[in-house]
Amino acid sequence: MASAKKGYHYLTVKDTIIKLDSVRDKKLFKVTSPQKVNANKNKAQSFNAPNPTSVLNTRQDTTPTAGGLKSVVKATAEDSSFVDNDHKMKYLYGKARVTYEDFELDAEYIRVDENKHEIFARGAIDPKTRRYIGRPLTKSGQEKPVASDSLVFNYTTKKVKIWNPASEQEGNYISGGLAKRINENEVAYRNVIFSTCDLPYPDTHFGIVITKGIGQKNRIISGPAYLEIAGVPLPLGIPFGFFPKPDSRTSGVILPTFGEDQKLGFYLRNLGYYVGINDNIDVTFMSSLYSKGSYELSANSRYLKRYKYGGNLTLSYGSHNYGLAGDPAVKDFNVAWTHSQDPSANPGTTFSASVNAGTSSFYRNSPGQNNYDLSRLTQNNLRSSISYGRTWVGTPFNLNVSLGHSQDLTQKTVTLELPTFSFNMSTLSPFDSKDRVGEQKWYQRITVGYSLVGTNKLNNIPEAELFKSNTLSKRLQSGLQHQIPVAFNATVLKYFQFNTGVNYTERWYLQSIRKRFDRGSRDAIIDTVAGFARAGEYSFNAGFSTKLYGTIPFKKGNITAIRHVSTPSISFNYRPDFGDPSYGYYRTAVSAATVPYPYYAQRYSIFEQSVYGGPSPGKQAGIGFSLDNTIEAKVRPKSTDTSGVARKIPILQGLTFSTFYNFAADSLKLSNINFSGHTSVLNEKVNINFSGSFDPYYTQVRDSITNGRLQNYIRRVNRFSWQQGKFPLLQSFSFSASGSLNPATFHPKATVPVGNTLQTMDPNQAQRLAMINSDPGAYIDFNIPWNISLNYSFNYNNNIINTSSSNTIMLSGDVSLTDKWKIQYNTNYDLKLGKLSDATSFAIYRDLHCWDLSIQWLPFGFYKSYNVTLKVKASILQDLKLSKRSDYTNNAGFY
Repeated sequence: MASAKKGYHYLTVKDTIIKLDSVRDKKLFKVTSPQKVNANKNKAQSFNAPNPTSVLNTRQDTTPTAGGLKSVVKATAEDSSFVDNDHKMKYLYGKARVTYEDFELDAEYIRVDENKHEIFARGAIDPKTRRYIGRPLTKSGQEKPVASDSLVFNYTTKKVKIWNPASEQEGNYISGGLAKRINENEVAYRNVIFSTCDLPYPDTHFGIVITKGIGQKNRIISGPAYLEIAGVPLPLGIPFGFFPKPDSRTSGVILPTFGEDQKLGFYLRNLGYYVGINDNIDVTFMSSLYSKGSYELSANSRYLKRYKYGGNLTLSYGSHNYGLAGDPAVKDFNVAWTHSQDPSANPGTTFSASVNAGTSSFYRNSPGQNNYDLSRLTQNNLRSSISYGRTWVGTPFNLNVSLGHSQDLTQKTVTLELPTFSFNMSTLSPFDSKDRVGEQKWYQRITVGYSLVGTNKLNNIPEAELFKSNTLSKRLQSGLQHQIPVAFNATVLKYFQFNTGVNYTERWYLQSIRKRFDRGSRDAIIDTVAGFARAGEYSFNAGFSTKLYGTIPFKKGNITAIRHVSTPSISFNYRPDFGDPSYGYYRTAVSAATVPYPYYAQRYSIFEQSVYGGPSPGKQAGIGFSLDNTIEAKVRPKSTDTSGVARKIPILQGLTFSTFYNFAADSLKLSNINFSGHTSVLNEKVNINFSGSFDPYYTQVRDSITNGRLQNYIRRVNRFSWQQGKFPLLQSFSFSASGSLNPATFHPKATVPVGNTLQTMDPNQAQRLAMINSDPGAYIDFNIPWNISLNYSFNYNNNIINTSSSNTIMLSGDVSLTDKWKIQYNTNYDLKLGKLSDATSFAIYRDLHCWDLSIQWLPFGFYKSYNVTLKVKASILQDLKLSKRSDYTNNAGFY
């Protein structure tokens, strides 16, 4: 029992070392009643200075003499403090704090012994909750804070003795036992737990108990150590060990997983090596080996230059033998690269890359490299883009250059753009003056723009022919396209908007085509003709538009009025017939007449295989009609709304009808009547879209006999349906509804600040988002108790003799059964066929604090499988996991 007799102040709590929970192990604590504690504290305050938080200094100890201190020991307390000058002791109670040089200490109780140059600190038992509170928290220099149950610090030798410490460094936690600081670089440990769990001892779920050890800056050298899980020691131990505590990237081996694949045999999967080159770049090498001769190799490099750029590059290669023994292996490769530039790194210039290219069978043959991601296994195409952009400040010009890649995995074809560029000039008013005063003259409203695009394109090249020598020389398509829009707009008679314009398009090519028939052949032969060829076309348009408002007021009820806004517009469009032989853009190939075949004729465009095509045939001179409608209701404010402003609720956000009447056509002059609309319900949480098309002309159904079979065909008659007493035919109709509902939807949070959006995120955030998108199970938000994403789609097509429709609903989301259990689901249901999609999947997650338990299940279909994984959360031990999987390749034995 420590005491201070001269000051008549007695400590009521023993200065013992407290290692256990004060509620669960309350019998181990011997404390006096709360009344006595408070009485002694009040007594201590009677001997204290008037200000209970005064700074206590010892002047004679601050002189830098041979045996004195080099700095001032500063001490404060929020509750009370007591000074025993005879014994040179200081007692601080209630959120006490002591600082000495770069050493900082906070605790519920602190005792300073100036004779021994020692500081003792501990917590205290809360008289209400009976829990141990105010544990000492120490910090020295640039080191991370260390919590403990109690400690003794010598501020001359700077040696520290800590009971039940709790500290963290780069995802590693040390807690429990005893730690003694020997010098500035070494700490002695006894019975401490080295773990990735941030819970203090004895609640740590997983760890290695180091009975004796020495801790240095970047490592711990231990004597005997053993494994402990949830407080239960396991018979797994080592006589001595080495545990790294890196404060920077460190190279090392990545442990593999073992298992068996039904087709590939036993495997050693994801054996790798991590190389931390520096703080800006690292490389991870991974390999998987199979007993039947297959193997997979990959290299992933991440790089980041703060405030400049960041990215990720992955090269993958696989050799698989899914056939019989002795069959040649299937070779696959894949290249994935993402790169983003910080917007502030180089104003006016942008560079980005998103590359995903490889063989069409890579994802199917190498599912393990992608963690059996169903979205990747079932995808039909790959796309890539590398782009560079430049904007000249103070000018209307900008440039964009890009390399593009598109790959159809089903057809096994590749389309490359090598490269594509665009040079644009934003619209300007050439007759307007920057120093103009007053309103614009009519000619000053004329605007002119310009754009130039060019490309070198390989279109739909089979994978097997992509790297052949003659592919580039014979299949490469090049072209340039110029566009010059000239426009004028003005307000006429106060309420009408008038606009008119001329658009000119010029295309340049280095080759064109010619078609011909061989004698006796019915199939045309296409010849490519080298040489410069141009195609120019132009069109003229003019139109009027206005707005009409209508309001229906209501005197009773919550709705005060309903407003209808109608926007009618009428336009005139003219474009000559560029299929006329005088332009030379279209030609006719005629075959020679042979017995028993007559001659054949085929009209074609000499630019039909060019990258930008050519002018379309047919003269157009007609009037277009369009009518857009919006309807909204004005609702009286709620009684709790202090603003008193009426709320506007959209009923119909848009309903548009449009058609075109072509006077130059010889028949069927009226185009289809198209309509589309959109709105939202449930306080704009569910979006609804619909569209369709009516055929205004009467359609006849005729019969014919072909190869001895009766067949129907349709023929449109130049007569309107209503002239036949019928309503126009609904040729197509589509309806969709989508929405995402969760508690945050009904109780929205504050707007996300600038810098946290997809457009403004930094490269590090982009890499983390890419990881989440590739593995949604890597991020589970238990703060949202439930979430439902719904997407309903209906499509209908009718040409009288054939009618088709589809009716599907897509449902996904998650629900938290408890604070630690969450179920995710994703499915498609065909309402017409009455069956679930083969892509239906379920996932169950259990948060085990420093562990994760995940169960993923695809109950049926070709990819029917399950996967159960128990793993450590800490990134440093991501390879410490237990997994049980039944892959879709093992469906023969799946139950």
